[in-house]
Amino acid sequence: MIRIKVLKKNNNIEKITFRGHANYAEYGKDIVCAAASATVLTTINGILSLDSSTIDVIQKDNNIDISIIKHNNISDKLLSNMLNSLKTIRSNYPKNIEIIEEE
Repeated sequence: MIRIKVLKKNNNIEKITFRGHANYAEYGKDIVCAAASATVLTTINGILSLDSSTIDVIQKDNNIDISIIKHNNISDKLLSNMLNSLKTIRSNYPKNIEIIEEE
């Protein structure tokens, strides 16, 4: 299962952690993992292309940590859109993705 933890402060995303594998299918054929990965990596690349000082990303194996260094309107919207997209994937595959939001 992919476990996503979102830490918010004043309704702004401050940190997002991604752990694990969806286990919907074997590696290389897992559509849930592919959809989640594409969503996350596209968002990260988009934010970094606009302002590389906005977020800090640490990726190791099946784990990704995104820490928000500074907020701006575009990055905050991209992160919110990413979270909404992941929630849509979760609604279709609730056994494969867990999202926990903490304030």
